[in-house]
Amino acid sequence: MTISLPAVTEKKRWLILTHAFNMDGRAASLTITDKIPYLLEAGVEPIVFSAITGIKDQRFPHYQFIAWGPSGFRFDFRHWVANKYGRGFIYKITTRTVSILLAPLIAVEKLCLGYSSQWSWALPAFLHGWRLIRAGKVDVVMSVGSAWSAHLAGVWLKKATGIELISEVHDPLVIRKNPNDPGFEKPKNRDARFRHYLENQLTRFSDKVWWFTEGALHYAKVRNPNLNTPHNAHGFVVTPGAEPPGSLNANRAHAYTSQLNLCHFGSLANDRSLSTVLNGLVPLFEKYPEARNLIRVHAYGAPLDSLSLDAINQLGFSDVLLAHGRLEKDPVSGKSGRERVVEKMQEADVLILLHGNDEWCAEYIPSKFYDYLWAGRPIWGITHRNPQLDQMLLDRGAYLSAEGDSGGIAMALERIWLDWQGKHLIEPAWKPIGVDQAVNTILTNVQSHAQ
Repeated sequence: MTISLPAVTEKKRWLILTHAFNMDGRAASLTITDKIPYLLEAGVEPIVFSAITGIKDQRFPHYQFIAWGPSGFRFDFRHWVANKYGRGFIYKITTRTVSILLAPLIAVEKLCLGYSSQWSWALPAFLHGWRLIRAGKVDVVMSVGSAWSAHLAGVWLKKATGIELISEVHDPLVIRKNPNDPGFEKPKNRDARFRHYLENQLTRFSDKVWWFTEGALHYAKVRNPNLNTPHNAHGFVVTPGAEPPGSLNANRAHAYTSQLNLCHFGSLANDRSLSTVLNGLVPLFEKYPEARNLIRVHAYGAPLDSLSLDAINQLGFSDVLLAHGRLEKDPVSGKSGRERVVEKMQEADVLILLHGNDEWCAEYIPSKFYDYLWAGRPIWGITHRNPQLDQMLLDRGAYLSAEGDSGGIAMALERIWLDWQGKHLIEPAWKPIGVDQAVNTILTNVQSHAQ
């Protein structure tokens, strides 16, 4: 069902600050680029500032700036070369040369500031944004992060010009340590300490600011009481959703094959590791020896984390876990990386959703979850302290385990194995979450402020 979006009739010219834009398959980019068609439909006239890491958009003014700091320059340059020449010989030579030349400057930057690499993108974004605002070409500034440099530039522009600022916070800026930690303590790490400061700045200077989970908004309100006051209650939650890829076949019937294929898509790390699944397979293989040759775990989109590699070596599972790497655009078929990914998702028997084991999971839902919903395959969620995510999974039909519960994970694997053998894996309810509802929430809140 398509949502009717509220029309934007005033303050239509939005300057959108986002480091990542039009980057194939990158979650930080898709979260904003998927909103653009709906914003255009509602009457927004966007001007986009982004890094040079994506493809330049031709539908509206789109300016790409390279970060001014050495570490940011190196990061952006690598993506620019990959987009232009691929990741072959030219990429290896040029990026290696640039890295060597910039190494002393990067060391000085880290020593003096200690911020994440993209911080300096805020400098050109602010300068060019200030010029556009002074020329009367912008009504609203929208800062979008992922990379917090966009929020920093947005706050600077608000302070310098007084323009209306709306902000979309993808990931929590303040990382709490445990369930009893509200996040008041100033971190020792300089980048974390600056993010702590920036969250406070966003809650003070943004006219509207939103987060992607109820947990993230809750803890932001705890740290920033101004979000709770009736006359200044400008914080809210937006469920980001995802757009169906062009190659999606919603009516595709699943074909059981001779192997049970458990597939994970997206990044991996030691706090979000497929070793959790591999260790859970051990008791299953002991109980059902035939499963050893029939179950395969596939990893798409990222290198394996060190814990997964250790588990493969210790358990002798080199033939069980298959790492396929990142799916890029196919020059033969012309399919984008995103389209190739959804094809693999729909071929999976079960999609693995790893949430992680850090405290910030209470404030975070993996963006891959929204892509999974479009695939129409059962999801096995291994989640950590996030009732919102658990309920969304259960409402749609899913296998669910708690991170760290080795017994529960082993039981879930056994249930999946038996369901697959009987060819009656969970049939998930078709309840994908589109991006139109996210844009509707944003426009409704922004318009109410304008009135």
